[in-house]
Parts: sequence; C-alpha cells; structure tokens
Amino acid sequence: MVEIGIGLGYSPELTIHDMANYVVEAEKKGFELAFFSETIIGIRDAITSLATFANRTSKIKLGATQILRLRTPLTIAETFSTLDELSNGRVFLAIGACTESHCKKHGLPFLNPAKVLEEHAILIKKYWSEEFVSFKGETIQVESEGLLVRPKNKIPLLIAATSRTGLKIAGKVGDGVVVNATTSPEYAKNALEIVRKSAEEHGRHFNDFMITGIVVAGIEDGTREAERAIRWELASKFEPLQVDFAVRPRIKVGEPYVSEELITKLLESYKKGGKEQLARDIPMNVIKGLTAYGSKEEVINKVEEYRKAGVKIPIVRPASSKLVKPLIEALATK
Repeated sequence: MVEIGIGLGYSPELTIHDMANYVVEAEKKGFELAFFSETIIGIRDAITSLATFANRTSKIKLGATQILRLRTPLTIAETFSTLDELSNGRVFLAIGACTESHCKKHGLPFLNPAKVLEEHAILIKKYWSEEFVSFKGETIQVESEGLLVRPKNKIPLLIAATSRTGLKIAGKVGDGVVVNATTSPEYAKNALEIVRKSAEEHGRHFNDFMITGIVVAGIEDGTREAERAIRWELASKFEPLQVDFAVRPRIKVGEPYVSEELITKLLESYKKGGKEQLARDIPMNVIKGLTAYGSKEEVINKVEEYRKAGVKIPIVRPASSKLVKPLIEALATK
C-alpha cells in the first residue's frame, strides 16, 4: 500500500478552517496522515489545530511537532493523551530539540538540546505507560508524578531530527523519526542508516519504526508561484540565525546538495540584499535536489525517490497555500 501524508502549518494566510478543509479532502483522497508543523516564527498552535482536524475527520492519522521545553513533558503527555481520546487513537507526536534559536525566541536559558531531547522523550513515554513516574536526569527530575488518565492506545513518539546526534537519539529512544524538510533523498538514506544502526545497538527493531519525512513541494503551473515559494522557504534555512542548526548538521550526515562553499556564497548574498537576494541566488540544482519541484510528473517521481530512500510515509508540505490543492490532487491514492 502506497502511503502519503500532507503537511501544513507554514502558510500564515491559511486559516485553521482552511487547513481543516484540506485535511478533510486529503482523507477523502486516501492520504494516510496529516502533519502540522509548529514553527519557530509563531504562526499557529499545533494542539488546537490537531483538535480541529480530529473533530472534522474519522480515519486519517494526525501528528504534530512539539519543541521541547516550551511545554513540560507532563503537559505534552497529558495533551496528547487527551488528543488520543478525542481522535479515537489516531494521533502521534514528533518532538524536536530546543535549540539556541528557540531559547532566544522564548526567553529560556540554554540547555544541552540533545540531552533534553533524549531525557524528555523517555519521560513522556513513561507518563503514558506508568502510573507513578520518578526520573532523575541531567536536565529534568521528577518524583512520583503521573497522569490520572493515560492513553488507551499506543501513541507513537517520533524524533524530528537533523543532526547525527538527533538521529542516534531517534534510534535509541524513539518509535520513529521525521526526516527534516528541505533535505534530499540521498540525505534521507544516510540519515535513516544512522537511525537503524543506533536502534540495533540498543537492541531495538528498526523495521517496527514509523519512518516519515517532510518533503517541501510545489507543482509549477507557469506562474512561477512554486519556484518563488520554494526559494523563500529554502532562504529561511540559509539565513544567518538559522544556518548553524538548520543546514550545517546536514553536511555531517551526508547531504550532497549543501557545502560550506554554498553556505558562504548565500551568506554573502544575504549581506548584500537580505533574504530576498539570498532566495534569488539559490542555484536551481539545489532547489531540485532538496525539494519536490517541477511538473506534476517530476513531483510525483521525486516523492517516489524519497520512498525508495527509506521514507515509508513522505509528508508532502506545499511551499505555499496556492500549491495545496494541486498537490493533493496529484498525489491522491484513491
């Protein structure tokens, strides 16, 4: 069975009602899941969005990112336990590291992102499975705490990871992984090999993992809307405040379309003309390599490349609101 997901959350012009309508349409078209990315730039909340989607649908799986430390592990566990009840067992959680950029955004003291990621993942899963939880870690400690109402269904906890360290944590403690957006199929293959090796080192079964990956996409229709939108999203990754945690770690995993030479070139573009100049100067081969962009056939074929690289459920995220409907139509499985 061919599985496909739809990704939302990055288009500020789409209301929650607009997005819910697209999730309903995706369910009708045979999509396996809908995924909501809660962004660092503060567009919309993932929890209320998932609750809205759950109330409008009956079959499609529903997931979202949660950046750790913005909500406590107990709050996250409680929230997703409630969403599990609301959706009749259709939710999954993807947690991501609280980077230095997130700390600055939210006025938080910096803590080791990898250690927080591992310890919070363990703690959230304990809250779902144990009546009373005690935990003494480097970044968090609790004594005999727990949920009065725990989920009736197993909630998959995925790790949204980019770096080698994060990918290893996914293999060690996660139930799966979300391969980051704007990465190539080649990167995905290399990243999943890191997850697999880590899982095996810790006596876990990689074949049981939920393997997803976000694929930024756009079908070109002659207006260049898709190219413009994809350039803008890629530019957000290569900006000075984002490049260290959003791009550089990919080189160490094995991303053939990113190099220090490219990073230096695009940072120079940013100095000359800001994000607009940076977006204009991204080479087309980089756009083609890191996203699913082009004609309908090219996009379909590129999504299949991610699947062949090991991404069991590609989550196609339209690069702008105008690209959502064409992508749902093109990738429908029924």
